[in-house]
Amino acid sequence: MTDQVRIAIDAMGGDHGPAVVVPGAALALRERPGTRFLLVGDEAQIRPLLEREPALAAASDVVHTTVSVRMDDKPSQALRSGRRTSSMWMAIDAVKSGRADVAVSAGNTGALMAMSKICLRTMAHVDRPAIAAMWPTVRGVSIVLDVGASIGADAQHLVDLSIMGAAMARIVLGIERPSVGLLNVGVEEIKGLEEIKAAGRMLRELGLPSLDYHGFVEGDDLGKGTVDVVVTEGFTGNIALKTAEGTAVQIGRYLREVMGATWMSRLGYFMAKGAFAALRERMDPRRVNGGVFLGLDGIVIKSHGGTDALGYARAIGVGHEMVSHDLLARIRDQLALSQEAQTAAAALPGPAPDAAGPP
Repeated sequence: MTDQVRIAIDAMGGDHGPAVVVPGAALALRERPGTRFLLVGDEAQIRPLLEREPALAAASDVVHTTVSVRMDDKPSQALRSGRRTSSMWMAIDAVKSGRADVAVSAGNTGALMAMSKICLRTMAHVDRPAIAAMWPTVRGVSIVLDVGASIGADAQHLVDLSIMGAAMARIVLGIERPSVGLLNVGVEEIKGLEEIKAAGRMLRELGLPSLDYHGFVEGDDLGKGTVDVVVTEGFTGNIALKTAEGTAVQIGRYLREVMGATWMSRLGYFMAKGAFAALRERMDPRRVNGGVFLGLDGIVIKSHGGTDALGYARAIGVGHEMVSHDLLARIRDQLALSQEAQTAAAALPGPAPDAAGPP
């Protein structure tokens, strides 16, 4: 494990900028003493907030820039107008140059992914990066990827996602051989797109020691926590993520309406207040804030743009864990083993021709 983790922060990213980022970093520092921070953004806004957090000020360096990526900027616009001078780019570049171990931003997701891919590049044997998210389940937490980095995936990409997701699960969940499932329209092997069925065959045949391939899983398995890692392509994954977030908001509103409808329901709420508080905590999206960009030659964490200081601290904590447990080395090792296994399988002779068939 790495002793000291250096975290570069896009202080201007997100809906609230330094007003949330700085208190979030201070909270993260209290949880993980010894962390060093590189705060990138408008020094005139950052310094007054640092004065309220002397411990964070002592553990931080500030890199000044007044250029920031807006939340509604298209990735192409952000690259043209903010490349190399924006707080987002400079935080990512700190990872590339070795001044930081991980970059954290609550900014524009598309711009963050585009800049990260251009600045850091992808790992060997990885065509496209993915966003991996922690997903609350009835069993605890699962890892789901890709939740929006790119649209579409061939069989090899789904296999790579499985390997990368399993590497993250070993760190986050502490499971040596995480179970992995491919999200599909049914659990039967004959169902689904050809790419998904081909990926399933590849995972079964490879028999990778780093993961336990469960098979296909369906949408309701996400909440059940049927497997430790759920793999899908980015279009489907993003729809699933937004649907789950919307459903959580919907249930919360239903509960508030029902609990306040009559004096009897209000009394019932008062009697069960502790239980509702526990439910609210389990449904709190801040607990699982922080998406990991997997497949890059560097670690980048995406925080939800509208989160508060607690949620931002959780995103920083995810980055800290990924660095401390050497996520990149784990992924590289497992991808290399997968390539070796596929090369060996391709070198094997094919099945003997049928004697009764044509010559």
